[in-house]
Amino acid sequence: MLAPACEMNVVLAGEESAGLQMLRTLAGSNHRLVAVLAAPPEPGSARASVWGAARNLGVETWPAELVKDPSLADRLRSERVEILLNVHSLYIIHPEVLPACKLGAFNLHPGPLPRYAGLNAVSWAIFRGERMHGVTVHRMAPGVDTGPIVYQSLFPIDADDTALSLSFKCVREGVALMVRLLGVAAADPANIPLVEQDLAKREYFSGAVPEEGRFSWSWPARRVVDFVRACDYSPFHSPWGHPRTRLNAQEFALAKARPTGLACEALPGTVGKSMDCGVHVACQDEWVLVNKLLVAGASLSPQELLRPGDQLSDV
Repeated sequence: MLAPACEMNVVLAGEESAGLQMLRTLAGSNHRLVAVLAAPPEPGSARASVWGAARNLGVETWPAELVKDPSLADRLRSERVEILLNVHSLYIIHPEVLPACKLGAFNLHPGPLPRYAGLNAVSWAIFRGERMHGVTVHRMAPGVDTGPIVYQSLFPIDADDTALSLSFKCVREGVALMVRLLGVAAADPANIPLVEQDLAKREYFSGAVPEEGRFSWSWPARRVVDFVRACDYSPFHSPWGHPRTRLNAQEFALAKARPTGLACEALPGTVGKSMDCGVHVACQDEWVLVNKLLVAGASLSPQELLRPGDQLSDV
């Protein structure tokens, strides 16, 4: 719940778990939630959606893609909207819309800016072996993830974090930062910190998948496991798919894997001992324990497909 403060007119553009949590937080506050910009759920979908939750709360909903239309600026001004919050929305906001609110538009980015601008920051951080990650609230400017930083929170990436579990950390920390922003904005907007990004440190990541989704068993074990973790949003869809390998003519993907710490001298890709919890496969330096495979999109225990002595090859 937000602390009592001067009521503001707020519009939320949001999706996913972060958007849902921000919606519920705003609904429990004393601010006037003018409207929610979100995508209607697909017909027959049972998943919770920001659009559906807003409707259930009696909040007006506008189509998510409206943020691309410059005419939204006039609509925001006519509703006297003071602040627009962008929380994991699907679309880039039109430049003419950004200054339409009295206090501006603010974005919650699931990565530490300026180093992790762009898409899939959580996955990239795990893939690159980072040990710290973060979330950033910034005032939006034309361009992707540009504009001055308002708040940023950094936290450790645990050795067993997946893309999903790290995303949950980002949501928890990020929504708290948005609540902090609203409190300061309502009390005295002049106290909103605005720190320009150091563009010399900026890195931008597109939607491309590293290595085109392929990996090599000749990589160090840690790098193989990090790639698997970076793709692991189970039970939800992974934007990167899953790292692929091959046994003879059959291609399949690694869905779960973890390091063993056991040194090996076998040829990379050699299948080692089989256990109840998975199968060992040799990497450059250590054995990796493969726990789950995806074969033609279906989940499969590695023991059902792989036998000791099999030789896996790169795709």
